[in-house]
Amino acid sequence: MKKLIIATRRSKLALWQSEYIKEELLKHYPDMEITLKEFVTKGDKILDVPLAKIGGKGLFTKELEVAMLEGNAHLAVHSLKDVPTQFEEGLTLAAVSKRYDPRDALLSNKYKSIEDLPKGAVIGTTSLRRRMALKLLRPDIELKDLRGNINTRIKKLNNGEYDAIILAATGVQKLGIQDEVKYFTPIDTSLMIPSMGQATLAIETLDEPEIIKLVSVLNDENAHIESFIERSFVHTLEGGCQVPIGVKATLIKDEKIHVEAIVGLPDGSEYIKEEMIASIEDYNTIGEDFAQLFIDQGAKELLARAEKLAFK
Repeated sequence: MKKLIIATRRSKLALWQSEYIKEELLKHYPDMEITLKEFVTKGDKILDVPLAKIGGKGLFTKELEVAMLEGNAHLAVHSLKDVPTQFEEGLTLAAVSKRYDPRDALLSNKYKSIEDLPKGAVIGTTSLRRRMALKLLRPDIELKDLRGNINTRIKKLNNGEYDAIILAATGVQKLGIQDEVKYFTPIDTSLMIPSMGQATLAIETLDEPEIIKLVSVLNDENAHIESFIERSFVHTLEGGCQVPIGVKATLIKDEKIHVEAIVGLPDGSEYIKEEMIASIEDYNTIGEDFAQLFIDQGAKELLARAEKLAFK
């Protein structure tokens, strides 16, 4: 192939991510013509309703997938945490990039950490997973919905609408906008377990051998193993991108993998939290086996209740 078209969302972060993948591909194929084609997704259009209430999967991917299937693009770059665990026929996950900082972060102009927040502080987040984690850490704070792209969210914080907001650390770091607030404090994953695939880029392509081979040069093996476990865990639980599930797999020494996860209600009143260490050679089955441990404790019923609460 002499030309590749990358479908991308229009937000600054999405464009940064797509440009990054373009530049990485050009390192391998300097003579190839690679262009970006911008689209607006459902998740970008509806900004006055929490994502969980919009419903379902693919809120930030569907339009890009349609573009590929209709022949208007060859691949799309997503934040892996936004990508459903099942793909439309004709599409596939061809590669995942090296993982960056997987933590969530507290941004504030008043308070340096979650511990420093006063009783009744107003924290901005729409993520059910983050809401659950915050309520477990600080049941005395007030949570307020927060939508929009990263820059919009930070603007709302700086306008005084919130005492603090929670964002994925990697997005803020990639755009280099940490200095737009007084305090940018990443939160340890043991306190706030990330979404599946957080801080990893997904390269989704048409399910065509030539295209898959082209982009496979960008696949990071460690990120592939970790994200495979996390996505398998969520898939087995039949959980979507907008339910309160946190899961993080981490490669550690001696060919071992540490996996931690939490499933619960958005208000933190009920939850299941577990961790395990397994051998890397078993990574194909770790996520499913780990999910079964949660299922045996009633995780699917808990998630069904969480979904009903979210859609009220």
